[in-house]
Amino acid sequence: MINTIIFDFGDVFINLDKEASKTAFAKLGLDGPNEELIACNDHFEKGQITELQFIETFLKYIPNATIEEIRHAWNASIGDFPLYRLEFLQMLSTRYRLFLLTNTDSIHISRFEHKVGMSFYSDFYRCFEKVYYSYEMGMRKPDPEIFNTLLRKHDLSPKRTLFVDDKKSNTDIAHNLGIHVWNLQVGLEDVVNLLEQKHLPL
Repeated sequence: MINTIIFDFGDVFINLDKEASKTAFAKLGLDGPNEELIACNDHFEKGQITELQFIETFLKYIPNATIEEIRHAWNASIGDFPLYRLEFLQMLSTRYRLFLLTNTDSIHISRFEHKVGMSFYSDFYRCFEKVYYSYEMGMRKPDPEIFNTLLRKHDLSPKRTLFVDDKKSNTDIAHNLGIHVWNLQVGLEDVVNLLEQKHLPL
């Protein structure tokens, strides 16, 4: 029987609009992502570079943009967080051990917290036994070690743990480690259907 659920964040609880970010950068003169920017994002999500170093990489390609414009374009992907998902999570937290595990960076988390406000994000964080951000851990999904770290630190049994993520590359690795998974299909499924989808006991 499942007693623990590990959740992703983006497009599971908070909606993302990645096209909005691409459009915002295009208006600043950036002709789409390139290998250096993709690698830079990887380093930023692992906390290996600072926010300023991250933004300076963009400035190489859009030198006329300001730091604030780049930050704004980067955060354009952060959408809304429906209240009904928080209420569902609060209900789950009385029945399961819950953890949040997300690939993210300090800019996005600051934007999320500012956007929803202290009362909302405090209620959200309180649902979890522990919140894990990749940039604080120094590793990111789908690295198997990030899952093993959670399993070890909290003495979790893979066969009693469910992992929910919208990216198949992440759920595939978790599945290989013996963890139950739900690869949530964005736009077709909603996290609040979890009990129906996975038949989890209340």
